[in-house]
Amino acid sequence: MAAKSPASSQASESPTSESPASESASPPAGAPALAKVATGIDGFDAITFGGLPKGRPSLICGAAGCGKTLFATTFLVNGATRFGEPGVFMSFEERAEDLVANVASLGYDLDGLVAQGKLAIDHVRVERSEIEETGEYDLEGLFIRLGFAVDSIGAKRVVLDTIETLFAGFSDETVLRAELRRLFGWIKDRGLTAIITGERGDGQLTRQGMEEYVSDCVVLLDNRVEDQVTTRRLRVVKYRGSAHGTNEYPFLIDAEGISVLPVTSADLDYRIAEGVISTGIAGLDAMLEPGGFHRGTSILISGEAGTGKTMISSSMIDAACTRGERCMAFVFEESGQQIARNARSIGLHLARHVEAGLLRFEAARPSLYGLEMHLARMHRDIDRFQPSLVVIDPLSALRGPAVELQATMLRMIDMLKSRGITAVFTSLREDGEIDHEAAIGVSSLMDAWIKLLNVETNGERSRTLYVIKARGMRHSNQVREFTLSSEGIALIDAYIGPAGVLTGTARMVQEAEEAAAALRREQENRRRQREALRRRQSLERQIDELRATLEAVEEEEAVLLNEDAMREAALTSERYDRAARRGGTQ
Repeated sequence: MAAKSPASSQASESPTSESPASESASPPAGAPALAKVATGIDGFDAITFGGLPKGRPSLICGAAGCGKTLFATTFLVNGATRFGEPGVFMSFEERAEDLVANVASLGYDLDGLVAQGKLAIDHVRVERSEIEETGEYDLEGLFIRLGFAVDSIGAKRVVLDTIETLFAGFSDETVLRAELRRLFGWIKDRGLTAIITGERGDGQLTRQGMEEYVSDCVVLLDNRVEDQVTTRRLRVVKYRGSAHGTNEYPFLIDAEGISVLPVTSADLDYRIAEGVISTGIAGLDAMLEPGGFHRGTSILISGEAGTGKTMISSSMIDAACTRGERCMAFVFEESGQQIARNARSIGLHLARHVEAGLLRFEAARPSLYGLEMHLARMHRDIDRFQPSLVVIDPLSALRGPAVELQATMLRMIDMLKSRGITAVFTSLREDGEIDHEAAIGVSSLMDAWIKLLNVETNGERSRTLYVIKARGMRHSNQVREFTLSSEGIALIDAYIGPAGVLTGTARMVQEAEEAAAALRREQENRRRQREALRRRQSLERQIDELRATLEAVEEEEAVLLNEDAMREAALTSERYDRAARRGGTQ
């Protein structure tokens, strides 16, 4: 891994602008701020409102393996590379070459910093068998050696690791206390910001039980194991002259160094994100009045195995990446490559988004970390990648006591909402429900809930979907069947038969039967129309024949009447003629 790049900003003597997400406390307005030095450790500077006290000694204590040396080394490396403050690492246990090798995997090039004059490493060998305690013993030699190292590079930061080794050979508590006070006073007189590491004692923070009282800042590191899962936690025990976060905070040690995550927020005072985002599924968008979900909301997709939860979330990822937005998926059951391969079966090509830097998969088994560590890991990765959409698949994979689960999930949702990130959670439930046996009530924390069910009818299983709730928008209350094919996810119009909603072949058979019945009715109507037409045509023909007969009768009658009139006229004329002839002869 490459060494961390220097930041452009320098250390500030006032608290950093980033306020801890876990604490509502803040330095009193108008009060003089204690001069502080930023450690550069993610999250730690936030919970201490700026870092460690400038020009004062701070004690980092804890049991073996909890990260004291790494914390101190990171403090020095960040000072040299990011804040322009050279540092001295004085070790009483590890040799210089061992220290260099141990932190090289984190990208810390200590040899390079030494060569540049930004870091000095000094190993002081302390052997109990070679020490003889006398009443005139003091640390003057250490002061001379440390002072020379500081002056040689103009150091501003100092680490002493570990102080127990320095005092391990002596039993006179009076000498220890006096010399310890001298050491801390010497550091303050030189204006050095120092970290002194100490081992955890029995019933007290350190073995000697004195360091925590003379230190201006005390940080306790813990590495506890619960249910065979290790979780590292940090707590600021005291901080003279400054407010600080008082809770326990999980912290990570991995290939990217050390990160402290203030993730115990219960603050609901965050801005809402504006806008509506598409799910990438046209049918699902149509079920929501604005055409999608509100941006920055928390969406739960729950259902049995095989109902398509991951494919629906993959569709939302693809839609977001297509819009040019960054997406991050935390997966606990499959690798990112496996999900990308499976998504190809429904026409989604997530691999191209990964290659374009828009999509990032973070895959880990749920048992790899405890709940706090999973949350801390998400916190760090999200802050660094800055996604607009986050998928957690599946949420139900996380295990732990019900109270811790609910608290973790609540903080997870709050963390995403406070950043305006749209969150998609999937949950596997055998009964289709969401809550665990202790009634965690995760569904009540969500803004929207899509429930998927497998419906078994006619010897087959069909996938169905319905929107249980969607805060702030009208939505369909219908149960919709949906299919997964090479063309994507398609919702089928709801079909309600006599026995309720029908799916699969039952829906197809019922639709075919209704189509056949409709065809029969149409054919019967057409037959009746044809019969009526034939009868009408027959009647019209009869009417035409009768009309023709009537016309013939009327014509014949007219002819006869005309003939009768002509005969009458002829007879009358003949009578006149005869009468005339008779009159002429007389």
